[in-house]
Amino acid sequence: GTDTHIGKTYITAGLLTAFHAKSYSTIALKPVASGCWLTPEGLRNEDALILQKQASVKLPYSLINPIAFEHPIAPHIAAQQENITLTAELINEHCKKIMRYSADIILIEGVGGWFTPLNKQQTMADAVKLINANVILVVGMRLGCLNHALLTYHALLSASINFSGWIANCIDPAMDCLAENIQTLIEKIAAPLLGIVPFGKPAEEFINIDLLM
Repeated sequence: GTDTHIGKTYITAGLLTAFHAKSYSTIALKPVASGCWLTPEGLRNEDALILQKQASVKLPYSLINPIAFEHPIAPHIAAQQENITLTAELINEHCKKIMRYSADIILIEGVGGWFTPLNKQQTMADAVKLINANVILVVGMRLGCLNHALLTYHALLSASINFSGWIANCIDPAMDCLAENIQTLIEKIAAPLLGIVPFGKPAEEFINIDLLM
């Protein structure tokens, strides 16, 4: 994602539904989640529960969200407060556990933006490199998104990441010049636009997964 609160879970759930409609089996996980609440079964995160429910292959919550923090703060700070060592290697190990299960599609939702810190040296970008996943960039369409989107795009290019495309998620229904902003990104991002998701509409109806296959 280009930032936090730009609809990564909403888009991931839409992708799951779109893949289901074409008879693909799916797994989705959110390896790191801040902002969890305590239940008798342990910490739970709303976004991770959505992914667990939407995926066609049903797995235990501990596999869907193995690293959970109660406070809704940056994960590296939450980890420090709880004396947990959060690393790209740890995230990769959890993702490899999921990849042992059989599914046509595995979706991994990131935490925050591309350079969200994990510790003093590593960021989410380091975890993605280790996982060696194809990246779908979710762009939250709002004022300031052009800078965020292009910075992230060029960071992806410089890291030689497998970049599958981007999705324009229209999170601000009152955004001025929405079409012009999207056109600017189309001209500047050399990767497929996988969909333009209108505010409040089912994401799966506006994402072209055929461009991913």
